Amino acid sequence: MWSCDWPAPAKVNLFLHVTGRRTDGRHNLQTLYQFLDYCDGLSFRVRADGEIRRRFGAEGVAEDDDLAVRAARGLQALTGTSAGADIAITKRLPSGGGVGGGSSDAATTLLALNHLWGTGLYLRQLAELALQLGADVPVFVHGHAAWGEGLGEQLTAAEPRETWFLVIVPPVSVATADVFEAPELTRDCPPITMHDFLSRGASNVCEGPVRHRYPAVAEALEWLAAHGTTPRLSGTGACVFGAFAEESAARAARAALPRAWRGFVARGRNRSPLAARLGALGGR
Repeated sequence: MWSCDWPAPAKVNLFLHVTGRRTDGRHNLQTLYQFLDYCDGLSFRVRADGEIRRRFGAEGVAEDDDLAVRAARGLQALTGTSAGADIAITKRLPSGGGVGGGSSDAATTLLALNHLWGTGLYLRQLAELALQLGADVPVFVHGHAAWGEGLGEQLTAAEPRETWFLVIVPPVSVATADVFEAPELTRDCPPITMHDFLSRGASNVCEGPVRHRYPAVAEALEWLAAHGTTPRLSGTGACVFGAFAEESAARAARAALPRAWRGFVARGRNRSPLAARLGALGGR
């Protein structure tokens, strides 16, 4: 039997600063993650033969490269379970969009299979495994809006306002590595506190390099600025978003998008839909 409709929510970065470059070439960050009630949908079927099979998923992503498949195999190896799984992913979140689509799928796989396989790992153990898959996978495992530091994996629970967002999905996929290698990227932002952010705001330093390299992203940012909201880039993009106090205002802006553009309206959530699903099952 299939266990269906496991949500893998989108996230937005309400700001993103780079505070320094590490000796390994990676970057130290400060950011504020918030979830959206807009999700991929995952379904799982436990197998007795130990095989991990993806039945369908993201177009253009090979099965062995899919973070959900890698998460399942990692959990299997860590726990020594003899169980396997069929995985089916209904994609709504864009690839290369900066809203965490692959990372969220991986986190949902870890939490769902830990439950379905009865492997009994604690959240801390799952987050440690998640970090091997990507720096933003742990926030999806923990399932609460968070202030992120380090590579983005050092998390402190946060409670930003749960506002409405219009998210625009430009028809490009941004290469994160290229953005972080951009010579004009600001890498020495002074560290700030949550109070600093709440009192005077902060930007995403990746916006400049992405604007320069991806004209479609620049166009979307300018469109949002002309329609009554402060535009923001999520992660390294390509998705951009604007916040609205009322759902009706966000939907009116969505209706005004140029015909060829893709976008969606979603509510910011400090507790992720995945955490809510597990809570209903007694998992949190």
